[in-house]
Amino acid sequence: MKEFKILSATAILGYGFPEESFKEGMKRKPDVIAVDAGSTDPGPYYLGAGKSFTNRDAVKRDLEIILENGVKNKIPVIIGTAGGSGGEVHLNWCKDIIYEIANEKNLNFKLATIHSEFSKEDIKDALKKGKITPLGPASHLTEELIDETTTIVGQMGLEPYLKALDEDVDVILGGRTYDPVVFAAPAIKSGYNKGLALHLGKILECSSICATPGSGSDCMFGYLGRDYFRLEPLNPTRKCTTVSVAAHTLYEKTNPYILPGPGGYLDLRECEFIQDSENIVRVSGSKFVSSSKYTIKLEGAKLIGYRTVSIAGARDPIMIEKIDEIIAGVKERVRDNFKSKNWNYYLDIKIYGKNAVMGNLEINPTTSDCHEIGVVIEAVCDNQDKADTICAFARSSMLHFGYEGRKATAGNLAFPYSPSDFHGGEVYNFSIYHLMEVDDLDNIFKIDYETL
Repeated sequence: MKEFKILSATAILGYGFPEESFKEGMKRKPDVIAVDAGSTDPGPYYLGAGKSFTNRDAVKRDLEIILENGVKNKIPVIIGTAGGSGGEVHLNWCKDIIYEIANEKNLNFKLATIHSEFSKEDIKDALKKGKITPLGPASHLTEELIDETTTIVGQMGLEPYLKALDEDVDVILGGRTYDPVVFAAPAIKSGYNKGLALHLGKILECSSICATPGSGSDCMFGYLGRDYFRLEPLNPTRKCTTVSVAAHTLYEKTNPYILPGPGGYLDLRECEFIQDSENIVRVSGSKFVSSSKYTIKLEGAKLIGYRTVSIAGARDPIMIEKIDEIIAGVKERVRDNFKSKNWNYYLDIKIYGKNAVMGNLEINPTTSDCHEIGVVIEAVCDNQDKADTICAFARSSMLHFGYEGRKATAGNLAFPYSPSDFHGGEVYNFSIYHLMEVDDLDNIFKIDYETL
């Protein structure tokens, strides 16, 4: 069985890659060029607001190289989670770029577009039938919450991509997609092991992050055999090691051995990582276990308010020592000042240098060894003016807050910018983060075909 070869262009479409790395990948004559174009990592804003977290010019640059090489060499190009979040507006945003490139480069190809956005009525119907359950810390879904949600997408698995590949398409543009699928689907269609293909796809979706030194802005090449796969970086400055590849296999997991996805899970308990050559790692033993029920993950975002942020720094060792009581005092001052307004607001003050990254999970909660701190004041309210008011009052209160032992009276904070307060704009949260049981995989994700 000959090796199936996959070129992963970059960790996320728009993150870029060196053209020399891509050329090295093309020299190896890949069977498919695939790229993941989105993630929930940047948070719910982009899904709710209908915007991409990647820059249009950067996405177009990457796509120009990928499409021109793929189409002219008759190599299928597969793109998942278009526009960053995979909703209908994100899909159309990315499709417009593809149209633009096809016109400018005079490219002719058959395009499949796979849709992943759900109507609120469809989700309500599934909820009434008892087919939706919370995922992780999410609460039970309600019709009220569905109505408040702006956009709802479902994370599709292999099936829609396999269906599109049956139509002999040249380019597939997918909505919200389980990350490994765009790499694994063409290999599985060609008869390769599902578990190995999905495990390889899980690593390739982040391109060269699995190498050392790692990068999300470089290409990676995968070879899939009958009972193994191999990973090769395409930049001579990088190499794959058993440690770097095994470490990336643990990426984004709550369980180091089990990776759930649509229709089942990857069982990695019998995986072996072997150094095949100086810069290539060989992996075997990955298994896919089907679930008794086929579920997909639903993601939805709702508008919860508007944000204003102020950034400052402090260097007074006495203030740093007493920062917790100062923050408590500032919050109480804000509460007291606006208690007659009955405003529903959120006020947070993060101290960089003291638990700002890990919060309550910090294992070393101290500021005893730091000589300066960064202060980020955040206010969220139901409109921008109120958020401005709460943030400005908290900022001025902290600037002149008196504390025991204070010597300097000129002000406690140093502001790197003027104006000191920034509009963060709309704030969204993940109102839907649930699993939905699916019976009819053939029709749940609509596919459009067109020839450009």
